[in-house]
Order: sequence, then structure tokens, then C-alpha cells
Amino acid sequence: MSAKDPDSAFTFFSQGALIQEFKVAGHNIVQSFPEARFYKTHNDVYLGETIGRTTNRVKGAGVKNLNGRNYKLAINDGDNPNSLHGGFRGWGKKDFEGPKPVNRNDKEGVRFRYISKDGEENYPGTVECLVWYTAGIEDGKTVLEIEYQVELIGNECEETVVGVTNHSYFQVNPGAPTTEGTVVTLGTNEYLELDPNQIPTGQISVSPWVPPAGEAFKLGATEPVIDDCFVMDREAPTSCPLDTRSLPLRTLATISHPNTGLHLEIQSTEPAFQFYTADGLYLPEAETDKGVKIPARDKRSGIAIEPSRYVNCVGREEWRGMCKLRKGQLWGARSAYRAWKE
Repeated sequence: MSAKDPDSAFTFFSQGALIQEFKVAGHNIVQSFPEARFYKTHNDVYLGETIGRTTNRVKGAGVKNLNGRNYKLAINDGDNPNSLHGGFRGWGKKDFEGPKPVNRNDKEGVRFRYISKDGEENYPGTVECLVWYTAGIEDGKTVLEIEYQVELIGNECEETVVGVTNHSYFQVNPGAPTTEGTVVTLGTNEYLELDPNQIPTGQISVSPWVPPAGEAFKLGATEPVIDDCFVMDREAPTSCPLDTRSLPLRTLATISHPNTGLHLEIQSTEPAFQFYTADGLYLPEAETDKGVKIPARDKRSGIAIEPSRYVNCVGREEWRGMCKLRKGQLWGARSAYRAWKE
């Protein structure tokens, strides 16, 4: 899909409706593999994937008091007893229908569709997930917009839980082994404090690793190490609509690198976002069908910025209004990625 500029283009794969290429001024700013098959064999880190049926961690890999019963989910969070990114084979590992060319909001785009059956990864209810990508050039910037919609279409139950985001790893100094030297500005420095199992305690605090909102900081070769959920809206548990698409976009983060002059701004209607310096990232070496070797990539070779609801809103009943989807309702979210070269 083109953004009407030969040096700006996007490529998507049907597995996970994932982003394989986000090209700006001739540079691909997402970590990727050149062939779709590698995403099935070399991608334990959710590279470019659409994450679902829920995002991030669910405490104790369980959902209590939903449809009048409890649900046990997959434990797949390393040494922690949690469920992560939808389970062993979340939506990022599933083949979506698409890409189907569409015109949405007067913009060129593509649509992906996935039907998640009742009981998949032990989540209740059959749901339909729609993902739209639209592209364009605005004020000289390459713009990719993402829109998500989920609907409970089955009759197996009255309610389920949902969360969707994208898990691309961005690198605005393409070809470099790490993100060292990347300049970052976040839209907030408030985050959800974590317990020893990486689950929010419920306390919102000022991050000791991030300066106040709007102030830039630089990533080093090994520090800071960040894998936290940052809060844009403190009142989200009581005020966040299930479908946030009608809300205005807010700037979550901007990143840039002085070596390339490449910039990326990430906006969303979501009340929070995960910022991950990818200290657990590893992509093994691969070889294409034509014998071209793709070198391994190690920790801190990209940055993940994932718009979302609060982590563990599935497992925390006072936060569950952000993610509980009932019959007749729509869950929705919208994000925009604006990139340019100075």
C-alpha cells in the first residue's frame, strides 16, 4: 500500500494482520522479516502483530466473575504466572482474511478480518475483529492510521473481554544494532506501578526513569530499561468508553535519531500505552528462499509503543469496564503513526 510517494510505502501480512514494512524516505522503520514464513518460525516476540483477544498481561492467567463463572487462561509469561498477549496462539499468530483494498474515510486503505471462535485460548464468545489500515501524506509526513473494531457475534454467552493493539518494534536508526542515541519524548511520565509478577498494583506513580511530559530523554546502549504501562488518563477506569474511536487523538510518544533525521510520532485515542525498550528482544538469523542471510537481531534493537487500556483491566474488576464487551456493543480504538525525515 502506497502513501502516494515512491519512498513511502506499507506492507502487511495476513498472519496477525501484521505490519511488515513502514517505509519513510526510503527507510523501513520497523523491525521485520522479508518473507511471511519467518513470522511463523522466528517470531516469539510478537513482531508487528495485531495483539488480541486481550493485550499485555492478565494476572494469574484467569478471569473471574464473567458470565457468572471463572475462566482459566494460558500461562505463557515466562517465569510469571500470567497470560500474555492473548495466550499461546493469540490473534498475532492467526491468519486474518485480507488484505482487502478499501476506501475508508476518503483514504486508500486495506481491511483485515478475523473470527475468533468461542473457547479459543479459553476466552468466551465468538467475536469478529476488523482492522483497517489507511495511508497518506499530510504536511510532508507519511501517515499510517489504524482502526480496530471488535463485536461479540456469537450466541454462546452475553459478555467477553477484549483488547487490541499493534506490537511493532520501531527503529529510527535503521541498520544499527541497537536504539542507542534515540531521542524520546513521552506524553506522560505517570505509570502503573508493578508487583513482582509484572502486574499493576493499582497505584499510579511518577516514573523514576522518565522526565516530565514533553521533556526529551535519550536511550543509551543498555539504559534505561523500561517495560511499563504509561497512563494518559487517570480517570479511565470510570470514564473510558468501550469504543474510543470518537475521542481526539493524543500524542503518546515521539522518537527520533540524529544520525538519520528520522522522526516518528505515535498518537491514539487510548488511555494508556506500553513503552518497552525491548531488553528481551531476540530475532534469530534467517535465510531467504534465494539464499540471502538475515542477521540475528538482539535486545534493544527496536522500541515497542503499544496503545492500550490499563494492563490487567481484564483481571481487575474495578477496571474491567474498559474491556468488557457485551452483546450489541462495539469495542473500538484508533491510532495514527506520523513519520518524516528532516
